[in-house]
Amino acid sequence: MRLLHTMLRVNNLEESLKFYCDVLGMKLLRQKDYPGGEFTLAFVGYGDESDHTVLELTYNWGTDKYDLGDAYGHIALGVDDIYGTCAQIRAQGGKITREPGPMKHGSTVIAFVEDPNGYKVELIELSSRSSSSEKEVVTSTN
Repeated sequence: MRLLHTMLRVNNLEESLKFYCDVLGMKLLRQKDYPGGEFTLAFVGYGDESDHTVLELTYNWGTDKYDLGDAYGHIALGVDDIYGTCAQIRAQGGKITREPGPMKHGSTVIAFVEDPNGYKVELIELSSRSSSSEKEVVTSTN
């Protein structure tokens, strides 16, 4: 078994595609309208779905706002240069909600950005991840 995708409901598909593709550098892999169900699915990611886990952006026609609830945490992306990545995201109009720096109670360097729908995306500087136990903490506590 392997993880295939994570689905996020989005308020505005074009705005979300612009964020994930233009700001975060993902590629639109496929998109399809389902007129009978009045929704559109768009799959984005950093590589082909046969080899990579991707995001499914679901746009339900006529719905322009969701309550995110308090159970959702975040999506995490590994980056080589977190400071440069945050500068680039900011220059493209992205919203940094936690500036880069060491995580609380650890040394892994993280930052958070927010997508147009309010979903949190954690950036983790890959070179700062020092141990497997800390990797588990980073991905399970924020």
